[in-house]
Amino acid sequence: MSILIKTVRISGFRGLKNIEVGLEKTTILTGMNNTGKTSFLKALQITLGNRQFISQDDFFIQGSTTNEKIIIDLLIVPTDDNGIRNEDFSENWEVLFTTERISNDDTGNAFIPLRTIITFDSINNSFKTQQHILQIWPEFKQEGTDWFDVNSGKKSGFHFDEMPFFYMDAQRDILEDTKLRNSYLGKMLSKIEYSTDDIKDIEKQIELLNEKAVSSSNILTNIKTSLKELDTAMDTHSEGIEITPFTKKIRDLNKGLTIYYSDQKEPFSMEYHGMGTRSWSSLLTLKAFIALLSINADKELSVFFPILAIEEPEAHLHPNAQKKLYGQIDAIIGQKIISTHSPYIAAAAELNQIRSFYKGESVSCGQIDTDKLTLEKIRKINRQVVNTRGEIFFSKVIVFFEGETEEQALPVFAQKYFGKSPVEIGLDFVGVGGSGNYLPFICFSESLNIPWFIFSDAEHNVAQSVKCQHRNSSTVRKEHDCIVFLDSGNDFEKQLIVDGFSNEIKKVIFSLEEYPDERTKATKQPIKKIEIEGYDDEKIYQIIAGKKNKAKYAPLVADEIIRSNKELPPKIISLFSMISSILKMEVKS
Repeated sequence: MSILIKTVRISGFRGLKNIEVGLEKTTILTGMNNTGKTSFLKALQITLGNRQFISQDDFFIQGSTTNEKIIIDLLIVPTDDNGIRNEDFSENWEVLFTTERISNDDTGNAFIPLRTIITFDSINNSFKTQQHILQIWPEFKQEGTDWFDVNSGKKSGFHFDEMPFFYMDAQRDILEDTKLRNSYLGKMLSKIEYSTDDIKDIEKQIELLNEKAVSSSNILTNIKTSLKELDTAMDTHSEGIEITPFTKKIRDLNKGLTIYYSDQKEPFSMEYHGMGTRSWSSLLTLKAFIALLSINADKELSVFFPILAIEEPEAHLHPNAQKKLYGQIDAIIGQKIISTHSPYIAAAAELNQIRSFYKGESVSCGQIDTDKLTLEKIRKINRQVVNTRGEIFFSKVIVFFEGETEEQALPVFAQKYFGKSPVEIGLDFVGVGGSGNYLPFICFSESLNIPWFIFSDAEHNVAQSVKCQHRNSSTVRKEHDCIVFLDSGNDFEKQLIVDGFSNEIKKVIFSLEEYPDERTKATKQPIKKIEIEGYDDEKIYQIIAGKKNKAKYAPLVADEIIRSNKELPPKIISLFSMISSILKMEVKS
């Protein structure tokens, strides 16, 4: 029997005005920079750990108004060891929490609703923290009343040693850990214990080792002999001089601790390894520390449920190491909340573990409710989306389309229209590999609150398929608000011709002509130019729409259209105009 922090609500903390996040035993927080992932972890730290970092800058600011208080609510529920919710807390947990903190919902399921309120005391110029046990767990959204306006109930602290909170930021380094007594490694080293007999035996071996090291070295022997002259200059009765290359007392062993990692030939001190190895090692010492606490809890027959908040575990690690690290963190006992910018870590997690932070007018959190999906839909999202286009976990806006031409041309047009690269504004262009493959991508984006658009060909069968997938998705957005169809019957290449860019396409076709040598080129190029200029639209289309030519021509044609100083194609402008509205961007004409 175990427990779980099932839900976290935050109001008025940093950029988090009002947000609710459901948690699993392992939860992965994704999203672009500055969307609130670190703020969420810090909010947990306020409630469960250290609050000394709080400053006035941590209170939510909107315009000229600053929130007067920070409110953080936690919902703790009983579970089995796999994280599945139980009806009641085990006897040991019930004794720890006490019945006055435990409530029951309408169906009889037990839960604990906890609230932390932070306010600023202007008289004492300090921050005041109050903890409460709520009488109920209100609905997040309800007519007339916000959850944070519900009566806070009675004051009651809820710090439990059996629920320790651990925060590990992105700047971790095992070398620093070895120097700090309050690091997880330092705390473990300070708890090393030996029996009296073991201490005598080890210290005797150290003494012999020191004697051997000194006697075998002319330098150390000479130093020792010279230092003995202190006796002649001081009125002392010393026992002589000792030189100990190795620490003398077992209690001092940890002070000179050095960690070595070996390759196939020889060991290297940790200081010679890169930040990836050192960061990873620091995380693994946390895992070892928690395992030690768990063993101690078992000895005391005590309940134990650690909560870990980890920032960017992927820091400095290559992709395969990132995937492996996720498994190592997931295996740690307790509850883990991990913020990441790694598509590899996100892809290694289960879909129901992902929480996507998105910052629009306010910060929101999306998740994929796998309970509402069939196994086949889950498989398609994993295979077609997560495993191939994991970068869209971190998108601001996504444009989906069918094929290669759009993938090559749209980023070029976007650079021109927005005056910035798509990467700078968080805009991703994603080919779905066929007109029948949109649905998993729509479900993924819709669940994670990431705005999306479809830029689609308009052949009859294609258009019907896209419309059908839109209807079968969970979106409430109207078709005309999220899908841009080309003119009836057109694919992308044909639309460019219809829009009047035949001359630009002809220039590209001419530029790609190849000749075996300069003499042949001088003879045949003028003739070829006249020939290409005489191509009709059907001939142009056959050339650029050929299966082998699509990817080759698309970016070059887009570049040529931009060089022509003509307006971009109307359908492109229509798409980018809708994206501008989502991104709140003003685009200069």
